[in-house]
Amino acid sequence: MSSPRLRPVPVDSSLLTSVAYDAGASILRLEFHSGAVYRYFDVPQSVHDDLMQAESKGSYFNESIRGCFAYTLVRPPR
Repeated sequence: MSSPRLRPVPVDSSLLTSVAYDAGASILRLEFHSGAVYRYFDVPQSVHDDLMQAESKGSYFNESIRGCFAYTLVRPPR
């Protein structure tokens, strides 16, 4: 379940289905087509903004988010 500040926004991506961001807590929530949901911590607003503006959200994720922030698995892949 998402907190009120983590409202998922559907995205056009071959990797991600939705993105949510809590600016107050600097938490980025990503839902993948596999069904997996992850929360990334201490993510600057600029990273969220750049992700949302990226032509390829999957490439941006792999280059600028994956392996760069602490995270937790919220829901495993189906």
